[in-house]
Amino acid sequence: MSRCGYRWTIGAGPGVPFYLRTGKSMSRRTTEISIQFKHVPFALFRDTAVDELDPNMMTLHLQPDEGISLHFSAKKPGQEIQLGPVRMDFRYADYFRTAPSTGYETLVYDCMIGDAMLFQRADSVEAGWSIVQPALDLWKDGKDVPMALYAAGNAGPDAADEMLWRSGRQWRPLG
Repeated sequence: MSRCGYRWTIGAGPGVPFYLRTGKSMSRRTTEISIQFKHVPFALFRDTAVDELDPNMMTLHLQPDEGISLHFSAKKPGQEIQLGPVRMDFRYADYFRTAPSTGYETLVYDCMIGDAMLFQRADSVEAGWSIVQPALDLWKDGKDVPMALYAAGNAGPDAADEMLWRSGRQWRPLG
């Protein structure tokens, strides 16, 4: 069982939830940001139930396949009012035919040229440790630290799925 499965919910503004899923030994190694847009308050096409439409979504793929995807519904050609799912994908590798560099290549190069933009500042590192250190101290003292466990190779702990289900949401599949 992995002990490193964390998922947080952070308020991103009035009525805008923000969810983060991260962990070790999950079913897929990927870094992406998915933005699910709100349903429109009315149907653009007559006799179309708004609550039955899939929400529009934009996904920024950061690693390993850099690019952007858009998912939305569009009216199918013809006289009838029918909507169909549309997916538009852009991948850097498809257009620029260069081998992507690894994160370490980029960091080593930035270090060599003195570009600190991708590096954490000391105050950020200290803030991170201020969150983790209390748990490490409890473990060192032999005390139990509540943490949801999950088997290596899956999408994380069941508790994270339950957290989203309670708010009427679900995680995007990891692929």
